[in-house]
Amino acid sequence: MRQIDLFTTPGSLALEPELELDAEGLLAWQQRVLQHQQQQRQQHSPGQTSLFSGATASALPEVPEPLSLPPQHLQFWRWPEPPNQGAAIYFVFDHSLGQGNELLLYLGETIQADRRWKGAHDCKDYLAAYGETLVRCQQRPQFSIRFWCDAPSDTRQRRRLEQQQIRHWLPPFNKECRQRWQTPFQNQQR
Repeated sequence: MRQIDLFTTPGSLALEPELELDAEGLLAWQQRVLQHQQQQRQQHSPGQTSLFSGATASALPEVPEPLSLPPQHLQFWRWPEPPNQGAAIYFVFDHSLGQGNELLLYLGETIQADRRWKGAHDCKDYLAAYGETLVRCQQRPQFSIRFWCDAPSDTRQRRRLEQQQIRHWLPPFNKECRQRWQTPFQNQQR
């Protein structure tokens, strides 16, 4: 978040240094996201039903509730044997608010679950900035990643399923949702 100095001349409007999110602001932001996602968990129905038939409109497989998937450390890709292989939809969670208050921060799709998180990834930058904010606001970062490895191997179907899940959960670090949540954690490299 940046603040414009309103008392300068119009030709010299400049942004002030980035405002830091305080503990109260962070908690308010987390609570807004959590409230939406908890409502979605209570009525979890990832498949969209057509108004004209009982079948799902997209004929895509139904993704299980993400918290029912086994959690893994974000450094899973460093393990000698990769725990996940092939096509997947993956979910990145923050557990810093305690059990029952997990925030789904990001979800993505991949054709190679054992390699997608390796190397550069925008979400890693957001998680780093978010983790620093958590520490500064006296919260302990606790992240996990979960994979659903029954995702379609067809890229179009998998991406359609990913978009369906993003619209359902509205994870704040996905680019499609950043405006909605006014995500204050910036990728410093962009």
